[in-house]
Amino acid sequence: MSRIDYSVWDHIEVSDDEDDTHPNIDTPSLFRWRHQARVERMDEFQKKGDELNKGLSDCRRKLTDVQKKVQELKISADCAPELSKVQSEEKKLKKEERDWEKKVDEFNREEKKMPWNVDTLSKEGFSKSIVNAKPDASEETEEEKEQKHKTFVEKYEKQIKHFGMLRRWDDSQKYLSDNPHLVCEETANYLVIMCIDLEVEEKRALMEQVAHQTIVMQFILELAKSLKMDPRGCFRQFFAKIKTADQQYQDAFNDELESFKERVKGRAKIRIEKAMKEYEEEERQKRLGPGGLDPVDVYESLPLEMQKCFDDKDIQLLQDVISKMDPTEAKIHMKRCIDSGLWVPNSKTDDGDEKDEEATYEEVKQEQEEPKKE
Repeated sequence: MSRIDYSVWDHIEVSDDEDDTHPNIDTPSLFRWRHQARVERMDEFQKKGDELNKGLSDCRRKLTDVQKKVQELKISADCAPELSKVQSEEKKLKKEERDWEKKVDEFNREEKKMPWNVDTLSKEGFSKSIVNAKPDASEETEEEKEQKHKTFVEKYEKQIKHFGMLRRWDDSQKYLSDNPHLVCEETANYLVIMCIDLEVEEKRALMEQVAHQTIVMQFILELAKSLKMDPRGCFRQFFAKIKTADQQYQDAFNDELESFKERVKGRAKIRIEKAMKEYEEEERQKRLGPGGLDPVDVYESLPLEMQKCFDDKDIQLLQDVISKMDPTEAKIHMKRCIDSGLWVPNSKTDDGDEKDEEATYEEVKQEQEEPKKE
């Protein structure tokens, strides 16, 4: 099974170490403290962004009003002093607008570099910054990751599917307690593929159920990352938190779930379109005539009168139509019909050699003239 191209899991780094926090520190409390501090920083950052956007909006509104006034004064007579004053104000506001735009651009660049977490998973603009990131000396190659994923799925596919179908928080927690080896990136990757497969099969209800479990695994992995813990050692903390979650945490989970389902639908649509194109190409190859032309394409390029002949399978009508056409044009159409298999001329040679377009055209004319001689 090929490794999926899904950016969320490309950013998740799971540690194989045990909990490295101090033994006297209550880990759930530590997470709450870190989470609260992160939320406060995010709120302050967002407030700054709102103020910058408001400043830019107000500046542009004032500039619009001043520009409108400038146009009015240009039309009026004897308003030169006032016009000069307003134009000076317009110039000042344009400079302020550029300054505001520069600040907003800097804010947006800073926002894109912010690390994402369980509170920002569902928000656009947050992505993991890799500036000055040091490569892990023990980082697996793509081939190793693919083989690891394949081996894991072959061994635990049935268990992963069972987890994907669970609905209740308590059932999920118990199943992971009984099968802690499932708490890993390989499970999350397989669940994503499973969701896309179900969407392709138009099993929407099942897809949405498995999508829910996919986000459960994603949040557990992200929690493990934030706590620098093995995910097998902190999944209970996730369930304890989600079952008593405040509205903000619950909203973050639900928003990410909805966003994920939309991504699944998009991936499924692309897969279906690709499969349809491949199928259509296979069918086109099967249709190709002896001369390598597609009969559908050739048929659509024929004059309507000739199309009707093939629709009605009326050879006499075809002969009549050809007799009225320009000989050169008729030869071209008949040659294309033969190359595509739309017209199969009666072979009158024993050696099996293909007849050229001139002979074919003459044959059709001859068949059309023979009844007249009788």
